Amino acid sequence: MKKMLLTALLTSLALPALPVSAAVREVDRIVAVVNKNVITEQGLNARVAEAEATLKRQKVPLPPRDLLRQQVFEQMINEEAQLQYAEQTGLRLDEADLDRTIERIAQGNKLSVAEFKKHLAADGVPFARFRDQIRREVLIERVREREVDNKIQVSDIEVDLFLKSAVNANRDEYKLAHILISLPEQASPQVLEQRGRRAEEALQKLKGGAPFAQIAASYSDSRDNLTGGALGWRGASQMPADFVGVLRELKPGQISPILRSSAGLHILRLEDKRTRGAAQLVEQTQARHILIKTNEAISEADAKHRIDQIRDRLQNGMKFEEAARLYSEDASANRGGDLGWISPSDTVPEFERAMRALSPKTVSAPVRSPFGWHLIEVTGKRTEDIGQDQDRQAIKRELRTRKIEQQTQDWTRQQRDAAHVDLRLNDK
Repeated sequence: MKKMLLTALLTSLALPALPVSAAVREVDRIVAVVNKNVITEQGLNARVAEAEATLKRQKVPLPPRDLLRQQVFEQMINEEAQLQYAEQTGLRLDEADLDRTIERIAQGNKLSVAEFKKHLAADGVPFARFRDQIRREVLIERVREREVDNKIQVSDIEVDLFLKSAVNANRDEYKLAHILISLPEQASPQVLEQRGRRAEEALQKLKGGAPFAQIAASYSDSRDNLTGGALGWRGASQMPADFVGVLRELKPGQISPILRSSAGLHILRLEDKRTRGAAQLVEQTQARHILIKTNEAISEADAKHRIDQIRDRLQNGMKFEEAARLYSEDASANRGGDLGWISPSDTVPEFERAMRALSPKTVSAPVRSPFGWHLIEVTGKRTEDIGQDQDRQAIKRELRTRKIEQQTQDWTRQQRDAAHVDLRLNDK
């Protein structure tokens, strides 16, 4: 969500498609009908101008205007199909939620909402238009989360299988940019040939020295085409094995041949590479605690008084485990307050500072945290390599990211194919 909202600030602010029945003002013509709504030439031209402004800010050489115009046109069609699907399936964004979203965007830019409105006005962006675009983007993001992200799971068995796979033997991670030429489902031989020629044309221009970001903006069907096709760091688990095999042989700055996946045709540029999985030694603390919470029924003074009483009992010989089971309001009470082995940053700062200052077999003075008042006992300390555990979690995240990307591309294509689209851009 954060990335999407920041993108909304830095990239295009598309004019919404209009209902077919609405009055269309100050436009030359309709350039596409997507189900019940239209895309106007005025809206397309505004979106293209904003895309050009974005590329200039990023110091990316502008692609030919006709290629950029076609890319933006396809994006607007895809977005409109997805937005209509979201609304048809009951997704709504109320005004209060939209207000909070815009407030977060303003805060992310270290501005109040009033100051943010002034900045938009100075850039020639009407606030009402910006507000509507944010509404559209949030709805599209939410429907993608519902239809794709929330349905993706990665099991421990999948992680185990990957760890044993030949791909995992390559511990490299790759920083990449890419160009995607998408392929429709059940594409005809003619369409496959046409898309193949498009990919080959992009590759030849790259070999001829054209900037990668410029060709990405001109040819790529991916949502990141206006940011140079940047993918960031990707592990081997996030890519098909044949992609990894090609990348292994590339040096930073080099470009892959055309690669095929279920999503379409890809051209990859290797920006950098690194190795992961090195040992990560940290000092872990084994601890247990007693918690007295503060809430509407228990005041700050009452909670502090209760924790002081428990500490007195401990000092008079009561066992910590017994006191935790009798008095603690934490889920760990039935384990005698045992929290197991704790790594740095696993707990809130107030708790961690007090815990790390203790010697083994000692009990802290009362400690205040956002959860209430604690007594902490340290039972052991050790130095542990957590690299393997972190590596396992990273692989799980990467496998999930790869699934999400594949399913998002498939879902986007399905929405585009399911929509009734009447193209009029080239009509005279």
